[in-house]
Order: sequence, then C-alpha cells, then structure tokens
Amino acid sequence: MRSASTASTGRAAGPGGVRASLSAALLSVWAKPVAWVLLLLPLAWLVALTATDGLGANPAEALIRATGDWTLRLLCGVLAVTPLRVIARLPALARFRRLLGLFAFFYALVHLACYSLFDMGLEWGDIGRDILKRPFILVGFTACVLMLPLALSSFNAAIKALGGRRWQALHRGVYAVALLGLLHFFWMRAGKHNFAEVALYAAVIAALLGWRLQQAWLKRRRAGRGA
Repeated sequence: MRSASTASTGRAAGPGGVRASLSAALLSVWAKPVAWVLLLLPLAWLVALTATDGLGANPAEALIRATGDWTLRLLCGVLAVTPLRVIARLPALARFRRLLGLFAFFYALVHLACYSLFDMGLEWGDIGRDILKRPFILVGFTACVLMLPLALSSFNAAIKALGGRRWQALHRGVYAVALLGLLHFFWMRAGKHNFAEVALYAAVIAALLGWRLQQAWLKRRRAGRGA
C-alpha cells in the first residue's frame, strides 16, 4: 500500500499537477518579459548575422525571406493559442495572444521595410508600381494593411471603446490575414517550384481553421438543441 506522501507525489506528477505548474509559470510576473525576449531573438539573430556577413551571397533576400517567415510563424502562433488553451485546459495562454499578434505585425513591418529598402531603394513610386504589378506583393501588402487595425485595437482602451462583440468580430480578421500571408508565401515560392514549406504552413493553418469551424458547428448544434 502506498503511503500518503507517495500518493500525493503521484497526484502532483500527474496531468493535473503538470497543468497547474504550467498555469503558474504562464501567470508568473516573469512570463511576459521572457516571451518578449524569445520573440525578439529572431530579429537579434538576423542583426548579428548581418553584422558578421553571415547571411550568404544575397543578404537582402535572406533578410526579406526570414522576416516574412517569422511573420507567418507568428500568425500561426496567434491562431494556435485558442485551440491549445481549450485542448490543454490552460486559460492562462490567452494572455499571450495579443502579444503574439503585435509581434506578428512588427515582423510584417520589418519584412515590408526590408523589401522597400533593399529591393526598391525606398523609391516610393517604384514601390507603388511594383505592388500593383506583382500579385504576390499586392497580396502581402494587403495582409500587412489588414493587420494595422488589429494591432491598433490590441489594447484595453480599444477593447473598451469597441465593446467585446465588435472587438472579437474585428479580430476574426486574423484568419483572412493568415490566408493572405499563406498565398503570398505560395506565390513567392512558386517561382522556384519549392512547395515543401508552403505545404507545411498550409497544413497547420488548415488544421487550426478546421478546429475553429468545428467549434462553431458544435456551438450552433448545442444552441439548436437548447432551443
């Protein structure tokens, strides 16, 4: 027969104990500063590579692609917060969703700045014509523009001004942004017939959107039964 202390240790080491430990870590005063550091690491790494000539033969292209990749990764992270929160039963994850969204917008701006500076030499007329001429750039630029109202309304004052329902409706736009980002990435890779990463991102985004649609269907079904 196990002792009381052994049984207590077993319970603490079980799923509930792990969940409690994760929740405590996510709610810690240090959690957000650590998240900031982790989210800035990719940019710091790119700056270090730039300073040491570590970006290869075409550093401009490397910077543009890397910042675009991180934008798409963070958009996937934003979409993943709610499914992970629900499935893992970790409500504390919700406090990081806005932070991930703001950093996705930040990396999108860096991506756009790298394109404007290194590809186009900050020639605004040429940039405007290039956006209109090349569909994949138009799609990427549109996604970046759509992220602007999401970023500007990602603060408590904006939530209070808009009201919870309107704020949620506005921020569902992140799904459109993610799909446009994926299309931008697909067209960019299509020129070199390299679709492996595109397929990976497409699978992740499809799974996350599929989960959302399933939850919406279940909610309507329960509401219908209740009526």
